[in-house]
Amino acid sequence: MKINTLPNLIFFGLLLLLVSCGKPNDPESLKPIDPIDISGGYKIVAKLATPGYSQDLVKRDSLLYIAQGEGGLLIVNVADPKNPQTVSVTSDGVRGYSVKVAMKDSVVFLAAGDFGVNVINIANPWAPIVTVSNLDMKPARNIHVLGNYLFTAISEQGIKMSEISYPTEPDIRGGLTTNGYAYGLTTTADSNNLMVACGEMGLSIFNISDFQEGFGVYPLVCWCDTPGYAESVVISEPDKLAFLACGTSGLQIIDYSDTLNPRIVGSYDSIGYAKDLKYFDHKIYMATELGGLQVIDVTDVEKPFLKGIIETEYALGLVFDDKYVYVADKVEGIIVISIPQ
Repeated sequence: MKINTLPNLIFFGLLLLLVSCGKPNDPESLKPIDPIDISGGYKIVAKLATPGYSQDLVKRDSLLYIAQGEGGLLIVNVADPKNPQTVSVTSDGVRGYSVKVAMKDSVVFLAAGDFGVNVINIANPWAPIVTVSNLDMKPARNIHVLGNYLFTAISEQGIKMSEISYPTEPDIRGGLTTNGYAYGLTTTADSNNLMVACGEMGLSIFNISDFQEGFGVYPLVCWCDTPGYAESVVISEPDKLAFLACGTSGLQIIDYSDTLNPRIVGSYDSIGYAKDLKYFDHKIYMATELGGLQVIDVTDVEKPFLKGIIETEYALGLVFDDKYVYVADKVEGIIVISIPQ
């Protein structure tokens, strides 16, 4: 028996017209569903492509000083954060692949792996001058300034120190051996303790109170193993807490109030590879390579939670002021992100 399908087609056609009837061109009806907002109110307000691969940065006044791999040192003016402007690039005379940056007075130090430390006078930011290259503190993974001394993390060889009362001409002094590969480092405000992120060995704390102008003996106070690979460390001194960026194991939080028994009290398994971090106002800002910038609330260290994610291509380093976070991204350059007020 032959079935006439024409009435059925007409019926379904009319039904479809009724469902979509009224205002087929109404913007509200055509508006796509908004994706879930994971930014936490943090917003990218500007980007600046850099000539090199941005790795790390520090900020002083309205200028950013950026270590950019084989591109040496880049200086950027962020007086208007929404319109960053290149001031100068210094690559001639800068040896190696610059991965970390630190400052003292009008001098910049660049950690450059197997090429040690480069020293650049930036008294005139439009025309910086390289005063030392290939300083024999190798392989330089990270650097930290404490008063008139520069501490350099040199991987399996531990920590080396140099005197920088004349910062353009560092004078290499002593050092110490770490258990594990020394990467990130910082010091306590009283200058008595050196905190070192030691790769697969987690956090080590050394007593440097008997400093002897960099020639002292610095005993290991305590050590706390962590999962992952500890590359960066920051501390909250009032709380006696150390926060570590531990690669694929994300954020690890250590209570060191009892220096004989430091212990992990919290963690956050971040997306990406936790590379660098900063602490402010009970929040951790963490660069996580392919995972971008992540903001983690650590008010309750036993239950840290994600406040926001700002997607970037390859976030490696960061710095911030009271209104903006500045991210060094290997692919995108410098990214300026507004902080919710």
